[in-house]
Amino acid sequence: MTKTIPSLLAAALSSAFLLGAFSLAEAGQASFVVDAQSGQVLEASNQDELNYPASLTKMMTLYLAFEALHEGRMTWDQKLTMSENAEGKEPFKLAIGAGRKVTLREAVESIVVLSANDSAVAIAEQLGGSEEVFAKAMTDKAHQLGMKDTVFKNPSGLPDPEQVTTARDMATLGVSLMRDFPEEFKLFSMRGFQFRGMKLRGHNNLMYRYDGVDGIKTGYTDASGYNVVTSALKDGRRVVGVVMGEKTASIRDDKMAGLLDSYLPSSSAATASATAGGQPGATMTDTQPTK
Repeated sequence: MTKTIPSLLAAALSSAFLLGAFSLAEAGQASFVVDAQSGQVLEASNQDELNYPASLTKMMTLYLAFEALHEGRMTWDQKLTMSENAEGKEPFKLAIGAGRKVTLREAVESIVVLSANDSAVAIAEQLGGSEEVFAKAMTDKAHQLGMKDTVFKNPSGLPDPEQVTTARDMATLGVSLMRDFPEEFKLFSMRGFQFRGMKLRGHNNLMYRYDGVDGIKTGYTDASGYNVVTSALKDGRRVVGVVMGEKTASIRDDKMAGLLDSYLPSSSAATASATAGGQPGATMTDTQPTK
């Protein structure tokens, strides 16, 4: 039977709604820099626009792992079994095979250095029983930390149209990791690690090229573009910066390096730069950049 104009219109509106529902974010360029000690916002551009986190997601996976360690629900030497689900997560993984085991320390170090997807899933399945349950805990924790626009759907950052965040929220997570787990946060400065006889090198190139950078996480998918959250300390000032949605890794890294140059000056210029960098009293809750 021929469809009427109203039914065709309804179908079109329904399709548009569905497309909108699964187009919650895009790889838009965004940046955010905050003074980690004072909370002063130093740079903000599209900081509250929804973007896909990609492997920045693993920062929250690690946050919950560190929390479990402190609460006695896990130990560094605890064995985690790689399920078939975990083993199937491409492309970056330890690839030891389904049914084999890694320690929590090995899993954490492989996430920090290699962004290993299988290790992230192994942690999630250990703590939550499934990726879905763990992702709900990730989202709940994000909102508790003030990451009001973030929704997590898996522990790895592999593509999911409903897994979204903002540059501001990722900075909040970086600062929270540093504040809540200062000893474990030092792991983010690892440039490589040894895994069962293999020497493995990380791919966070800012760690190698920029003096003062001590982490923390890169991320990329086709949908997200190239993302990075960076912690850096120089001349007594620590900042956390976020760059999201860049077209190449080199553009992303160059942009972050430029931001760090702006807000990590030499000691002689530190006071002047801090004054010029923004309005006194600006915090991470401000909606406007102070630069």
